[in-house]
Amino acid sequence: MCGRQLERFVAFWTLVFIRIVTGLAGEGRSVWKKDPYFSPVSETQMFLYDTFPKEFLWGVGMGAFQVEGSWRKDGKGSSVWDHFIHSEFRDADSTDASSDSYTLLDKDLSALDFLGVTFYQFSISWSRLFPTGVVAAPNEKGLQYYNTLIDSLLYRNIDPVVTLYHWDLPLMLQEKYGGWKNESVIDIFNDYATFCFQTFGDRVKYWITIHNPYLVAWHGYGTGIHAPGERGKITTVYSVGHNLIKAHAKVWRNYKKHFQPYQKGMMSIVLGSHWIEPNKSEDALDISKCQQSMERVLGWFAKPIHGDGDYPEELKNEFSFLPRFTEDEKNYVKGTADFFAFSFGPNNFKPPNTLPKMGQNLSLNLREVLNWIKLEYNSPRILIAENGWFTDSHVKTDDTTAIYMMKNFINKVLQAIKYDNIDVFGYTAWSLLDGFEWQHAYNIRRGLFYVDFKSKKKERIPKSSALYYKQIIRENGFFPRESTPSLQAQFSCDFSWGITESVLKAESVASSPQFCDSSLYLWNITGDGLLHKVKGVKLKTRPAQCTDFVSIKKQLDLLEKMKVTHYRFALDWSLILPNGDLSVVNRQVLRYYRCVISEVLKLNVQSMVTLYYPTHAYLGLPGPLLQTGGWLNQSTAYAFQDYAALCFRELGDLVKLWITINEPNRLSHVYNRSSNDTYRAAHNLLIAHAMAWKIYDEQYRSFQYGKVSLSLHSDWAEPANPYFESHSKAADRFLQFEIGWFADPIFKTGDYPATMREYIGFKNRKGLSYSSLPSFTSEEKQLVKGAADFYALNHFTTRFVIHEPQNGSQYEFDHDIQFLQDITCLSSPSRLAVVPWGVRKVLKWIKKTYGDIDIYITANGIDDQSLDNDELRNYYLGKYIQEVLKAYYIDKVKIKGYYAFKLTEEKSKPRFGFFTSDSKGKPSVKFYNNLISNNGFPADYSVCDPPYQEKQCSFCLFISQKKPLIFFACCLFSTLILLLTIIVFHKRKRRKRFKAKSIQRFCVSGTWRFG
Repeated sequence: MCGRQLERFVAFWTLVFIRIVTGLAGEGRSVWKKDPYFSPVSETQMFLYDTFPKEFLWGVGMGAFQVEGSWRKDGKGSSVWDHFIHSEFRDADSTDASSDSYTLLDKDLSALDFLGVTFYQFSISWSRLFPTGVVAAPNEKGLQYYNTLIDSLLYRNIDPVVTLYHWDLPLMLQEKYGGWKNESVIDIFNDYATFCFQTFGDRVKYWITIHNPYLVAWHGYGTGIHAPGERGKITTVYSVGHNLIKAHAKVWRNYKKHFQPYQKGMMSIVLGSHWIEPNKSEDALDISKCQQSMERVLGWFAKPIHGDGDYPEELKNEFSFLPRFTEDEKNYVKGTADFFAFSFGPNNFKPPNTLPKMGQNLSLNLREVLNWIKLEYNSPRILIAENGWFTDSHVKTDDTTAIYMMKNFINKVLQAIKYDNIDVFGYTAWSLLDGFEWQHAYNIRRGLFYVDFKSKKKERIPKSSALYYKQIIRENGFFPRESTPSLQAQFSCDFSWGITESVLKAESVASSPQFCDSSLYLWNITGDGLLHKVKGVKLKTRPAQCTDFVSIKKQLDLLEKMKVTHYRFALDWSLILPNGDLSVVNRQVLRYYRCVISEVLKLNVQSMVTLYYPTHAYLGLPGPLLQTGGWLNQSTAYAFQDYAALCFRELGDLVKLWITINEPNRLSHVYNRSSNDTYRAAHNLLIAHAMAWKIYDEQYRSFQYGKVSLSLHSDWAEPANPYFESHSKAADRFLQFEIGWFADPIFKTGDYPATMREYIGFKNRKGLSYSSLPSFTSEEKQLVKGAADFYALNHFTTRFVIHEPQNGSQYEFDHDIQFLQDITCLSSPSRLAVVPWGVRKVLKWIKKTYGDIDIYITANGIDDQSLDNDELRNYYLGKYIQEVLKAYYIDKVKIKGYYAFKLTEEKSKPRFGFFTSDSKGKPSVKFYNNLISNNGFPADYSVCDPPYQEKQCSFCLFISQKKPLIFFACCLFSTLILLLTIIVFHKRKRRKRFKAKSIQRFCVSGTWRFG
């Protein structure tokens, strides 16, 4: 009890100390406090398929200076950015190279029509209305442009959301007053705003005073990377920020008093920010630093406006020079926003060295920053007033990465609404068009529509992101396109439920030789901790047994817990034939493997034996074969044939399922000096497999009745961008280069895929590659074609594929693809995406491509870091097996078995095992047990309940497993019976003797009396 009180006392004073140092913090810091028992597969954290509220607003935004162009046209005055460009940018003659929205308004409106948005957020160019910045007679051409724009939007039922100031301060105000450093600009800004309310307010219901004042102050007057480009003192930066806040408040009060009563509009200020995560979520000091970081950026402007009218305590404590609000000013500033307009985009994260990261980690988690805003500022209504990402300038319409960023951001908003009850009422995708991107000029693009700045027509061409955003708007959210409802059904009653292990390292000597060694030993008689043989003493021994190998005992124990029907493991070729040929056969290793198979059979578990299991780290070839070139040398194929024949002969009477080679289509990672090396090695692997299959077919199948195949790595490929045919072609090309490369010769034509040959030929003609696929002779085609009794696949994930032209003679370059990581997908620590529907798709593809053949899934699994609660693995198993069942039950794919990967994990490698390296079982063992016992996902009852005979066999199995214990018990029982018999016999004998003596005494006594 005292210990708990002490912990509470220390925790309390730690918190007090942090608060004294950093100042009183808002409730937002609780966002970073993570539940240590939080599930990695919690529904609330995974991608949400759902819709937004019916009244949700979908919009798109743009800044005037970025797209209008025509900087000197029709009487427009210069802005600070016009001046800044010509003084600081070498290659930027003017913004006339931009999208030229000022003269191409109809094209902008057509783009808006295409998207189907409900609002358009744009800014008014202050200097286009009033060239000097001071309100006088407006520039009629500018006025006409904005009137036309607003009227055209309303005609299309698109609400205008109008920003008064998006960084393009009239140059004269900078030159005459010093810009926002001077409080005089506040009144001038208010006059400009008043004119806008009077002129446009009858048609505008949403107003933004200033867009992202943090960037105006920090980069315009601090770092100097924004106009006006001043690299001033930190005091200037905060003075500018102070004036921007007061300018906003003045305009808001003005609108509230004089215009809102009859115009019925709403007004806010767009505040932008980054987001940050602590290095350690359990570290209070790291959390405190994250809170400080947010207060220095977002809190700087949000707390005065959306909070109590004053700056965060952390800022006031840190900077003594920070301007102070009087009490009247606090009341004047406080509450001057009708909603919280929030910007979350690349400008808030770049350059990263200018952000107050406080030693913590930047993050793009929009949902968490929305939660922080909710907690800090009393659950305001929120408009996402700017959100999106960027692509490089060379990217035209194929902005695939922008799709995935948009998908992630918008889904985070949906999660915040549905799970966290955050009142987000609208979303603004940024931006409508490619344009001038501030300090990046034209080196990046952010538009949903591509614009060729050098062309005359400057057409607005929709990018992939525009098509995707249009779809989201139309559906008002996200609908699952690939997954289907869960199926309640079972696999066939003879379905194989297996577990896969990699290479079993054989013990050359039994680990428990005590019953085979006739010698007697004494231990530690000299204190050296060693065994010492007693000379002249010989003990009775028994013949060697398979269970003398401790590793076999362990495997049997694990397999018994798994409750599988099949066990897949691999032999070690280099141990069985150390010279690579039959000159030396390690009979002890062969005996070990035979022991494994025979002992496993006693558990009613069949073995699927893999002859050769190479990996990137361990090629697994005997040394002499490696020295002669390995798989680049055709003689290795003949050596493999001899090795396979030996295994069939020695083990085949116990094995019904054989895998010759595991994942030969992944050896490109080893033979990667050139593509021709890769293809030559693959060719020899195919020939080796085919010769091994033929040996079995001709010499052993007739009496061993087994089946032989090879396991191919068969991940599914999905086009990363569904709007581009080139991505679909790339996905198909990946399947041909990855799977068809080996499957077509065996299951289809006896030759490599035509797609593969044609594409490599195309690259050769272009001079992009010198790769060449080997040719099969007619004898080889005949040998290879049909050389498999079933299709065996290892499937782990789905790859999202991009078409990416590449030069060079490498296998990886020949298919011209790159992979994209979908950040919205649940993924493992090794970044394997959990995409369950991918396994169903690849199974259907195999059936469609290679016919109605038997299929075994010989490896399927995921790495999970948890040692005691592997929920991710359970989730993966349940979802993937459900999709396998759909393929079996609905698509009629002839799936004969499923093997989970893998039995035990290896140290210092991703944790794929159901058991730890020290044989400790994880919860997934029980989960898999249930799937096996149910034979899938039955509705009410199992159609495969074991018959009476099988139930009897389970008792027989128990007897066979516990023979030593039962024998010992019988001996003990017999000994007890014998002892009891002897005791009873002796007791009876003593009684007889006692009676005899008693009678004798009685007789003697009687004779004396009568005598």
